[in-house]
Amino acid sequence: MNVYETLDLATLLKENTYPGRGIVVGVTPNGKYSAVAYFIMGRSVNSRNRVFVEEADGIRTEAFDPSLMKDPHLIIYHPVRELENALIVTNGDQTDTIRDFMVEGKSMEEALRTRQFEDDGPNWTPRISAVVAKDGSYKMNILKSADAEGSACARYTWEYPALRGMGHFLHTYVCDGNPVIPTFQGEPERVSLMDNMEDFTQMLWENLNENNKISLFVRYTDLETGEYTQTILNKNQ
Repeated sequence: MNVYETLDLATLLKENTYPGRGIVVGVTPNGKYSAVAYFIMGRSVNSRNRVFVEEADGIRTEAFDPSLMKDPHLIIYHPVRELENALIVTNGDQTDTIRDFMVEGKSMEEALRTRQFEDDGPNWTPRISAVVAKDGSYKMNILKSADAEGSACARYTWEYPALRGMGHFLHTYVCDGNPVIPTFQGEPERVSLMDNMEDFTQMLWENLNENNKISLFVRYTDLETGEYTQTILNKNQ
């Protein structure tokens, strides 16, 4: 077994009809860019009725058709927020919790000790988060239920250096399931990245399941200048 094997992200996505929501963070093979991607998927009408919208400091989700919105509390949030020294990416409103703590000089870990997995039993969907530093290094975290009853929260954080061509992929579910969707297990998956943002974006979008994909955000940041380029793809246009 090669514990340092780098997996093909396109294959991981293509072979999994429902990884749920996912975060990819890393550094491009040429060492020039910090790469960040976040996607959402959904099976219900409520979940699928969303788009990503740009904000001054990141992005937010909003209802594509407001008349179809039933319960916004787990699906309307700011997935991406930018601070002076970091980029925060999460799958829920813990983005704001992390931001508020970091503004006070505290850490992502301190912020997430005040939060837990989502209250959507029996799935108990994990909260996944990442904080990317200006030098391309990053932390990733998952908060997930410690048991099938949702009685306690297990907390895991990983810290990664900025390595050329190396990325990590963290998502909410192992795969699709019925009636219960299995929670992500293990460490974030080591994946390869691409130098070209357009190619990377296209690869992600084309390999996410056509029926379940909703929106995709990708940002490439020049590690030398701090300048960035980003794009949003929404299935609902």
